[in-house]
Amino acid sequence: MEDSAGACLVVGSSDGIGRCVVERLLAAGWTVTGISRSASPVLGERHAHCVLDVRAPDYRAQLAALCAQRGPFDVAVYCAAVGDLLELDALGAQRAAFEVNLLGAVDTFEVLAPGWRERRRGHFVVLSSLADKLIGPTSPGYNASKAAVTSYFESLALAVRPHGIAVTNLRPGFVDTKLAKSPIRPFMVTRDRAAREIERMIARRPIRRSFPWPMAALCAVLSLVMQCRVLIG
Repeated sequence: MEDSAGACLVVGSSDGIGRCVVERLLAAGWTVTGISRSASPVLGERHAHCVLDVRAPDYRAQLAALCAQRGPFDVAVYCAAVGDLLELDALGAQRAAFEVNLLGAVDTFEVLAPGWRERRRGHFVVLSSLADKLIGPTSPGYNASKAAVTSYFESLALAVRPHGIAVTNLRPGFVDTKLAKSPIRPFMVTRDRAAREIERMIARRPIRRSFPWPMAALCAVLSLVMQCRVLIG
């Protein structure tokens, strides 16, 4: 790991992958600050939790105040995500996917980036999804928001690397969390497995990591099939 005594911010830390990341990093000696829109138990002296909603109008101001109080952070892991199946009578849920999955991550990086540029050090880990390549009728907001996360942050990674900042886009397949709503979930991995991958990527600092590889291969095939269906009509 890049710094076993570093400080990490975990966004979306009250449950799911984010909670497992908090537990693993604390066990490895990190000081961890978690934020989410829900309260969460504090796990010792090196852990703090703040209730913040990435969709709130003053989110950036609140995050900046938290950074001044608890930072500077060496690493930030963005795990916050929502994703509902499509209901044509309730399209607001599809919009929410963009607000949380994409814009919340963009705002978080915007707040952290100036300090990282000044220090010439920082690492932003954002969770996209293997669904970022898929086109389909069941969850267009989730798929498209994750596609935007992949495109934006992998491009941003190239721009900020000369400034000493690393950006890692983690693309998991199905993970055993409340977001896994499909009735068929091949090659599903545990939340702890996903958290272990994040811990490894903090050390390695790649731009992209896709896993598990059988699901990545399956999604590549499905993407081609779906695009053919779109072209044929």
